[in-house]
Amino acid sequence: MPTGPKPSPPTPLPLFPLQTVLLPGVTLPLHIFEPRYRQLTVDLMTGAVPEKRFGVVALAPSAGVEVTSLEQLKPIGCAAILRQAARLPDGRFDVVTLGEHRFRLLSVDPEAAPYLMGTVEWLPDAPAMIPGRRAADDTIDALIESARTAYRRYCRAAWQQGDWTEPDADVEMSALAHLLATDCLLPLEDRQRILEETRPLHRLRLVTRLLNREAGILATLHAIPAPPADLRQQAIEN
Repeated sequence: MPTGPKPSPPTPLPLFPLQTVLLPGVTLPLHIFEPRYRQLTVDLMTGAVPEKRFGVVALAPSAGVEVTSLEQLKPIGCAAILRQAARLPDGRFDVVTLGEHRFRLLSVDPEAAPYLMGTVEWLPDAPAMIPGRRAADDTIDALIESARTAYRRYCRAAWQQGDWTEPDADVEMSALAHLLATDCLLPLEDRQRILEETRPLHRLRLVTRLLNREAGILATLHAIPAPPADLRQQAIEN
């Protein structure tokens, strides 16, 4: 029987609480204006924070209150790697980050550094299936095609042709669900469910179900969400 993912030993990690969910493999632009996170950006750029890595974790419903405890944050977050940083004349930063590994948040410390620090354990995926079996391969292929079909249905209901680009055909199955959900306007709780799902096949089924649901809503209401470029701009302004 496949075993579940084995978490890593506890690891310290700077935290950036946001009102959004970062998914592995997904680009997240950010506009940094708070002094403490300006300092974090400087520490990431100068190497004071190892490997330019910090944790993005979604705020629980108590948003707007200073984070001092675990209860104010979602239990699972995603590490981000700083890819680009531009310092503005007034000291703010525009940065681009890339989602990396998922983690479970074990503790937070608001006083250990100028910014929020956490202790995390890395949370890998569980094994998907035993490879090399025809039935297993057929099941995976069918799930992949269903997920891509749901993605195309959503995008065609939401946007004009050219506003969206389907992930490449050679994207690994374990990464596909995250990429399909990237530019789709899903509620935070749904994105959090996708992040927390460690079983790749279940994650594909979940994304397929969510995208079909949202496509049906759009078709019924004749509503059109903001295009992907605008969604990314909203992320910059968070």
